[in-house]
Amino acid sequence: MLQNIRDNSQGWIAKTIIGIIVMLLALTGFDAIFNAASNSRNAAEVNGEDISLNELNQAMNMQRRQLAQQLGGDFDPSLLDDKLVRESSLRALIDRTLLLQGARDADFAFSEAALDQLILQTPEFSVDGTFNAARFDQVIQQMGYTRLQFRQLLKQEMLIGQLRAGISGSGFVTDKQIEAFARLEQQTRDFATITVPANTTAVEVSDDEARKFYEQNTDRFRSPEQVVLEYVELNKESFFDQVEVSDEAIEDLYKQRIANLAEQRRAAHILIEASDANDADAKAKIEQVAKRLAAGEDFAALAKEVSEDPGSANEGGDLGFAGPGVYDPAFEKALYALDKGQVSAPVRSEFGWHLIKLLDVQSPEVPSLESMKPELVRELKAQQVEQRFVEASKQLEDTAFESSDLAQPAQELGLTVQTSEPFGREGGAGVAANRQVIQAAFSDEVLIDGANSSVIELDPDTVVVVRAKEHLQPEVLAFDAVKSDIVAQLQRSKAADQAKEAGEQLISTLRDGGQVDKQWQSVEAASRNQEGVEPVVLQQVFRMPKPASNDKPTYGSVRLADGDYVVIRLSGVSEPTTELSAEDKQNYRRFLASRSGQQDFAAYREMLHAEAKIETY
Repeated sequence: MLQNIRDNSQGWIAKTIIGIIVMLLALTGFDAIFNAASNSRNAAEVNGEDISLNELNQAMNMQRRQLAQQLGGDFDPSLLDDKLVRESSLRALIDRTLLLQGARDADFAFSEAALDQLILQTPEFSVDGTFNAARFDQVIQQMGYTRLQFRQLLKQEMLIGQLRAGISGSGFVTDKQIEAFARLEQQTRDFATITVPANTTAVEVSDDEARKFYEQNTDRFRSPEQVVLEYVELNKESFFDQVEVSDEAIEDLYKQRIANLAEQRRAAHILIEASDANDADAKAKIEQVAKRLAAGEDFAALAKEVSEDPGSANEGGDLGFAGPGVYDPAFEKALYALDKGQVSAPVRSEFGWHLIKLLDVQSPEVPSLESMKPELVRELKAQQVEQRFVEASKQLEDTAFESSDLAQPAQELGLTVQTSEPFGREGGAGVAANRQVIQAAFSDEVLIDGANSSVIELDPDTVVVVRAKEHLQPEVLAFDAVKSDIVAQLQRSKAADQAKEAGEQLISTLRDGGQVDKQWQSVEAASRNQEGVEPVVLQQVFRMPKPASNDKPTYGSVRLADGDYVVIRLSGVSEPTTELSAEDKQNYRRFLASRSGQQDFAAYREMLHAEAKIETY
């Protein structure tokens, strides 16, 4: 465990910030915070701050998208309970709002310059180790953000991260707590075991016993209620062969795509921070630096010496490659006015005074029309296909509602009526694996009234309409059909009971000072994470009281999942005798302080909730 503590306690604040970035890039953030359309209806109010229904709906969609991304093809959106998703999303939005309010009340801040550096240094926005504006735009567009929205969300995440770090980082532990924890964690135990097997082959079950069990548990031996469905399936993919796009449209879209490929410039800068109060002094300092450059001093060396930008100073002021829209407008204007190798005059931005050097220019590679054509054709077709799919889905919905079977909807839309295998309420294969289909199949409307279902979305590209073809009622299975299962179950139960009885008899004999003819399996100096020992056995070993003396072991027992019964003899408990090293002590301190800090942060969140005025609608 000590190694785990070492691994998990290093640089936790930095890991937290990195985790936030990864969270954002994994689409687990709350884009609902920004994309709210004009909507006067609210889902909640937190200390006078509204959470709109639109925000809540988008947060719910984000949860579904997150699960879909994590589970891939195994994910079935219909398995999610909308009520639970709504409650979870609303709790998360309320929690986030409270934490942001707490960060603002505590006067936490995260500067625009620090935000710039964080974005520039995020690996997901880099190409070949260097920040790439096109890559940045691509990633955040896939996430559904504009640059401004992403920056605002990231800033809020950093504020919450600062609040969390500030509270969690305040946790502390005493030396006595560390020593007590180390004694427990490093404790070892000497024990031995005897396993009494649950031997099913030695157990006989008579026909009378099996039949009696069957008669007493008849409801357990019923065939499941099942239904056979007819269904028609409408798939978006089938429409792609039905639409055409012109060469002119392809060429126009190609021009739009390559127009977005911006030139990348690699800049370096020297920054002297400035405010209204010290602007004149800062300007004088940057002018002195400019004179030293003019006298022949090296730009990178001067940046390391005098630049007040901690993110780039040690790199000689190098900011890497970036495209338009990344830097402060004044900074960007000066950068794009430079030739390669040229240094600007002093430039004032909202962060202070800069000297900017253009290190390199990177022209984007422009792909050919032919190489992009398949992608462009599909994108253009997709626009038409989406419209046709929506119209066809609506037609299917209307026709299925008006029809007494699925023949007419299938004929009008050129679809085939398919039939499922029988399946129960737990679902089946194919279309019957979808939770919404299962719910519809066993609904009163479909199962009792014999109506067609409404349109059901299997995935974003596929919808179906179903109707019940056959309803198979549950029936009590014949005794002969289930006899073998009953016998096996009774054998396992009897064998486990016999093993327990024999094990308890062994323990009774041992506690009375008697001897047993079984072979003990000994384990010396076992730790809490000892390998080669059943976890439940090891857990029981460390729960048992210490032996009163070396010649008076403690006895215990545990039943395994397979019915075997394990008798345990605890003969010794050893605690560490050497003092903790300074390194180990520090690792324990970090681990325990981190755990204490996490508990403090959880308590702080509970306090925010307890003191907040929260109304949900």
